Amino acid sequence: MKRLIASAALALGLFASGCGSIDAAIDCQGICDRYKECFDKNYDVSACASRCRSNANADTTYKAKADSCKACIDGASCTGAIFSCSSNCSSVVP
Repeated sequence: MKRLIASAALALGLFASGCGSIDAAIDCQGICDRYKECFDKNYDVSACASRCRSNANADTTYKAKADSCKACIDGASCTGAIFSCSSNCSSVVP
């Protein structure tokens, strides 16, 4: 019974950490795509998303910033995102 409980706890922990990684990947890809769309047509989205995911997976504060940035830019025009989201996103993208 103890083994079953321990196995279930381990599986739940792995599942929860995996969801965080997926969430970070989605947030980071969207943020980096949006930066390219609004600011720099030649921006390297792959490098940005990779860097962002690594930072988000290593640092919960950074992940919270990425979440906040993504929430802010969702549904906003490029102009609206510039004015409303620069403080939320400045530490996530250059």
